[in-house]
Amino acid sequence: MISQTAEYALRAMVFLAMRNSAATGQEIAETTRVPAGYLSKIMQQLVKGKLVNSQRGIGGGFVLSREPIEISILDVVNAVDPIDRIKSCPLGIQSHGFNLCPLHKRLSEATAHVEAAFAASNLNELVAESKSPLCASVPLTPSEAARQ
Repeated sequence: MISQTAEYALRAMVFLAMRNSAATGQEIAETTRVPAGYLSKIMQQLVKGKLVNSQRGIGGGFVLSREPIEISILDVVNAVDPIDRIKSCPLGIQSHGFNLCPLHKRLSEATAHVEAAFAASNLNELVAESKSPLCASVPLTPSEAARQ
């Protein structure tokens, strides 16, 4: 449903939302199990999207630019791999114009539902749910990573 890039970005953002201080790219990569080189590119996109601030020097790293409750899943996904809506016939059939055929209309409606669900969920919710014992597949804190 979403790209690997979007999932990695969400992992990084949840990790940052769980912290009270800046995190280095290496810390984020190790804890969230995202390849460091790939994460670097993702973090650049998140900075460009104004979701994350980067700080240089001692004690530097990445921090969220806003409170976790103010950042939706859709904000994160759209910063790294925007969801495309079908606005005109993907097959280029001129007679369809902006009137989508039944198939493309349903695909567009499904995408709208996904967007709405992502817009209605924020990082604060993901952090709260990540603290559940059932959420052990991807560690989000260094102490959890050490136990794996």
